[in-house]
Order: sequence, then structure tokens, then C-alpha cells
Amino acid sequence: MIKQQIYDYLKEENIWHEITEHKAVYNMAELSDIEIPYPEYDAKNLFVRDDKKRNYYLITVKGDKRVDLKEFRKNNNTRALSFASADDLYDIMGLLPGSVTPFGLLNDSKHKITLFLDRDFMNDLGLIGIHPNDNTATVWLKVTDLIKLIQQHGNTVHIVHI
Repeated sequence: MIKQQIYDYLKEENIWHEITEHKAVYNMAELSDIEIPYPEYDAKNLFVRDDKKRNYYLITVKGDKRVDLKEFRKNNNTRALSFASADDLYDIMGLLPGSVTPFGLLNDSKHKITLFLDRDFMNDLGLIGIHPNDNTATVWLKVTDLIKLIQQHGNTVHIVHI
């Protein structure tokens, strides 16, 4: 799915969302230069794989958090982790670097990727801000709706403390 297809899909599924269009951003530092309505709910996404290239994970945390992959591995019983390649990102999710997002899992036809979602998104308003498979916009939606969409697609979702 591309950006407009994500928007259409959210409407078809009758999911509340808001869209913030902005210039392309490739990292959290660039995003901090943009005025967005809910900065405390913006997500940072890490696409990683295990050392055997058998398991792929998307780790989604609040934008101000850092992820220690060794600690994550220990807490979630995975093999050694490293960042997946740009080729893997494109082959599995059809995304380019800088556009990594949980919506990319909707392009994962073989359901290779497991989503690890930071439990902190479940607090307060329960909002999350993610790219619509394109880094020129942020879609704000309820995290419970996002989880439902990903699970309906067939990918596994784990809500964990990161």
C-alpha cells in the first residue's frame, strides 16, 4: 500500500485518524523541526533482523526513547539482532529508508515481521503517530486500532516494555 491507499483503507475500516502533511523527514531530529499536533505520541521505528536472517522485527517506540538491542534481545528472547538492510526493507515491506512504519507490515505478504510495540503508547490518550508508508506525512490514530489492523493482516504484535 502507498500513502493514498493507507488513507483509503483507514476510511474503509471506519478508523478515526488525523493526517499531518509535512516535508520529508528521515529521522527524529528532522521531525523535531516540524510542527505536529501530538509530538509526545510520535513513533520511532527500528527494522531489525536476527543473525541468521530468519526472523525480522519492527520495534516501535516513542520518539524520544533509545533502544538497546542487546537489552531488547535479552528481554524478548531473540537471537542477536542487527539492523535489516535497505534491500530487506524494500523486499519485505516495499519501503525506503526513512519511511519505516507499522503500516509497512500491511505490505508484508508472507507475514515475516513481528511488531514489538512499546507499552508506553497504551497510556494517556492511547495515540500513535506513524508514517503512511511515506515520510511526507504522519497519521495519528488510536494504538488499539493499529494493533487490530496489523493482527487482522496476519502479523504478530507484542506489546512490551522497552
